[in-house]
Amino acid sequence: MTTLFAFLLTLGILIVVHEWGHYRMARACGVKVLRFSVGFGKVLWRRQRSPESTEFVISALPLGGYVRMLDEREGPVPSQWAHQAFNRQPLRSRALIVAAGPAANLILAVLLYAAAGWVGMDEPKPVLGAPAAGSLAERSGMRAGDWVQAVIDADGDRIPVQSLNDLRWHVTDATVEERDLTLEVTDAQGRHAREVRLPLAQIGSREVDAQLLQRIGLAGPYSEPVLGTVMEGGAAAVAGLRAGDRVRAVDGREVPDANRLREWVRASVKDGEPVTMQWRIERAGRVLDVTVTPSVREMDGVRVGRIDAYVGQAPQMVRVTYGALEGLVYGVQRTWEVAVLSLKMLGKMLIGEASLKNLSGPLTIADVAGQSVQLGLAYYLGFLALVSVSLGVLNLLPLPVLDGGHLMYYLFEGVTGRPISDVWLDRLQRGGVAIMLLMMSLALYNDVARLLGLH
Repeated sequence: MTTLFAFLLTLGILIVVHEWGHYRMARACGVKVLRFSVGFGKVLWRRQRSPESTEFVISALPLGGYVRMLDEREGPVPSQWAHQAFNRQPLRSRALIVAAGPAANLILAVLLYAAAGWVGMDEPKPVLGAPAAGSLAERSGMRAGDWVQAVIDADGDRIPVQSLNDLRWHVTDATVEERDLTLEVTDAQGRHAREVRLPLAQIGSREVDAQLLQRIGLAGPYSEPVLGTVMEGGAAAVAGLRAGDRVRAVDGREVPDANRLREWVRASVKDGEPVTMQWRIERAGRVLDVTVTPSVREMDGVRVGRIDAYVGQAPQMVRVTYGALEGLVYGVQRTWEVAVLSLKMLGKMLIGEASLKNLSGPLTIADVAGQSVQLGLAYYLGFLALVSVSLGVLNLLPLPVLDGGHLMYYLFEGVTGRPISDVWLDRLQRGGVAIMLLMMSLALYNDVARLLGLH
């Protein structure tokens, strides 16, 4: 129920803001607005102050909305209202009305990102766990407990990294642009600063997806190799392990962090049978040697080892907040960065340089909306801002059925001095509908594949 509510709230806010942009600009330009609709299909709610005023409605299908303006191309217009018809307006006014919808979404995103910064978010500190063996991060010199302090840009300027999510953004952006990323790194105490260069250019933007950081080797934050809850009767309990035990070594190998310990436990299976391990632990200041024989479970068709205990401590968190002016600057900057990155990814998907798996639809939006609501207000505001940017950018694409397509018509009219012909308008509209249906089908397929674990 939370997911459904969050999804409907997200759509409602974004649709209302988008259509409100069209509506307010139309009114400012002297155009009569007949209907302001949230959703399509059967009308569920209606309000109109007088027969001459705008009719506001909420319809049954909430996947969009529209503003219907007085237009002589859609039917006869009384002579006393002719000057308020959309088609009678100068080119500049028509373009402003069309562009106002996407602009409203982008402005909303700025305010939402700023609000998320004002509220503040608790995010994992950018102290990294052990990189996967043989991964790009390990080959570059990253180690367990490395604290990423900053990113060094091409001009040598230092850009502070506040959280692990901040680092993820820099890594994703660099991978999309196919450029290497230089990090300023210290140990977990902030000492022994050094620079690490991640050769992300060799990965290529086709690899940009939800598993990007795992492939690079930066899967998660550092977690101490300390045991939490130990299940009664499980492999850990049978071995005599207790909550609070710190694991120092396994089979003579030093344990760098909880993530590496979990990997070794999962891999402790040979020919479908468990492999006994020798653990060295620290308990209340004493060092003990313990023999651990994991149990074997099947996960996704693979037999893995389990010890039936929670491995690792919660990562360190940092509170990321912004002041009044800082928040607005952050909102503008992040909106611009997300818009540019979205356009780059769309362009690369179009020419085959990025995976089409990155295209998401309503199921993914609903799922993430539900998760973000449960995490707290700031997280939901950030998610809402992200979707608002995406909606604004999508509507500016030069596809005939979108706002960007209409702006292309007006550009043609401005250059040639005449509007596009009805024949070509019909052809382009049909082509635009076909492209949009293809994109929606692909996005829905990706959603279902993610939910089924196929991606």
